[in-house]
Amino acid sequence: MILLAVLLIGALATLGLMFSPTTGKLIQQGEDLITEEEVEPEVEVEEEEEIGTEVEPIAEKPTYLVTRVVDGDTIELETTQKVRYIGIDTPETVDPRQKVACFGVEASKRNKELVEGKIVRLEKDVSETDRYGRLLRYVFVQSPQGEIFINDLLVREGFAHSSPYPPDISKQAQLDKAEQEARTFNRGLWGSCP
Repeated sequence: MILLAVLLIGALATLGLMFSPTTGKLIQQGEDLITEEEVEPEVEVEEEEEIGTEVEPIAEKPTYLVTRVVDGDTIELETTQKVRYIGIDTPETVDPRQKVACFGVEASKRNKELVEGKIVRLEKDVSETDRYGRLLRYVFVQSPQGEIFINDLLVREGFAHSSPYPPDISKQAQLDKAEQEARTFNRGLWGSCP
């Protein structure tokens, strides 16, 4: 409202109309009110918005593209970070100090079928990384039937052992149960390896 009055007065002044000393005083008071009530708060708001934008934290990306499967329990993401699956261990295929272990090739192949080229959701337990700098995570992939817990599936199908790595053991009971099921039905490595 005050702004509208100032604009109207400014327009009249532009047209060359003369004001009395009283009108001039009112105009000055109106300008002072506008300066105190409208201009300063707008400047403060703009500064706050700029500051707020700069300090606002960036949310962690919730899902990632798997660009490569390293072996049965390790993948590489689009970020080039390697992820080691928590709570499981698959037979070795890439350690140059060891020969390829029984069912290692099959475990790598199955992991590739499940996640390579797909979007995964990662879930952290306690530790961020292992001693090799790989992220330690539980890995999930979306399917038409719902979300699949890859660590569990690899164990349940007999491609991996349940293998606790304290302190990252929040899902270890589930993984132990999956291994017991695989052993009971001689799935995967349990029916193929000595």
